[in-house]
Amino acid sequence: MAGVSQIKTVTGEGGYVLEDVPHLTDYIPDLPTYRNQLPDNPAYSTVKETFVNVDDAVAQKVVVHNNSPRGTHFRRAGPRQKSDEVHACIVTCGGLCPGLNTVIREIVCGLYHIYGVNKVLGIDGGYRGFYSKNTIKLTPKVVDDIHKRGGTFLGTSRGGHDKSKIVDSIQDRGINQVYIIGGDGTQKGAALIYEEIRRRGLKVAVVGVPETIDNDIPVIDRSFGFDTAVEEAQRAISAAHVEAGSFENGIGLVKLMGRHSGFIAMHATLASRDVDCCLIPESPFYLEGKGGLFEFIKRRLKENGHMVIVVAEGAGENLLTKYLQSMDLQDASGNNLHRDVGLWISQKINDHFAREDKMAITLKYIDPTYMIRAVPGNASDNVYCTLLAHSAVHGAMAGFTGFTAGPVNGQHCYIPFEVNSFMSQNKYYT
Repeated sequence: MAGVSQIKTVTGEGGYVLEDVPHLTDYIPDLPTYRNQLPDNPAYSTVKETFVNVDDAVAQKVVVHNNSPRGTHFRRAGPRQKSDEVHACIVTCGGLCPGLNTVIREIVCGLYHIYGVNKVLGIDGGYRGFYSKNTIKLTPKVVDDIHKRGGTFLGTSRGGHDKSKIVDSIQDRGINQVYIIGGDGTQKGAALIYEEIRRRGLKVAVVGVPETIDNDIPVIDRSFGFDTAVEEAQRAISAAHVEAGSFENGIGLVKLMGRHSGFIAMHATLASRDVDCCLIPESPFYLEGKGGLFEFIKRRLKENGHMVIVVAEGAGENLLTKYLQSMDLQDASGNNLHRDVGLWISQKINDHFAREDKMAITLKYIDPTYMIRAVPGNASDNVYCTLLAHSAVHGAMAGFTGFTAGPVNGQHCYIPFEVNSFMSQNKYYT
């Protein structure tokens, strides 16, 4: 990404490479620090090892050969022994995702209960809220039960990324920690905000919490909201199965979100066991001829009398481009807008069996996208969101900045914005 600084690396013996995150002292060398009060917290009174070691790191790859170099590592997440006085803010950007309110709640509660921070602002309405809307004072009491609701308590929007106005607002309000919750487009914006803050020499930590229901953020093991999405997708698949099984030659077709990835569709299919065919972007398919989708549908209907098809949002883009006029449209976050593959493939199936095979079919199309996005996080995602939020808080309190918090090989760590930027532009980087 233009304007983003080089990755800060530390090398060691045996091919060890630490892709480190920036620290405020990198450009503010005389920054004062304070003793971390965490050991005085009664909740940690029985914890033997309160802090992570300064040299702790997490390996990106865990499967290696006996002669392999130690490889790339990331700094391990967790509390450090030194911290700073804090005035924090939280902003949510982009689309909705189960668990957003849990992350907001746990950042606020983590700052307040673990570190005694009582100055936390919520930015209303995404990035543009920094300069065009009011803020919300956040306390544990204010956010107490927001994790039980879907959506985002703070509101959201796409676009609105004017880094100069945003950093002016941060500077004018005296904010020194910024928590930015959002997907890859949002995290790219966070990287630009960090660069502008660094250019001005401000004592402000910028932390990203990765959010996308599609589970398509590079490096980290998974994104929050994904487990909930897979669970909720079961309802749509079950409904499609009931509809298909109630009619002769019934077909239930469910479109699930995912943009360029088929994780939700694939996991929902594997969990359901009711799906006969799953179409995902990673596996190209064709409609007509031997081995085509139409041939498979005809055979399955003759064998079983009904079937269920799950199609991921980005599946069959090559076919849609062939049959429909290409439209290179993007949303305000810079994401490519997909044509509705579900409606298109439903029409193609109906037309084919009416024209070619003279077979009467009954096709029911279900698109549960916005129903899934709007639900609160399930138990698994709520626990995960808590770990993400607290990892982000510990990193910012230790003075780290310009990073995304997330798990790599099961261990939470801090990933430089530059790494996510590079990997999101290089799809097959491993």
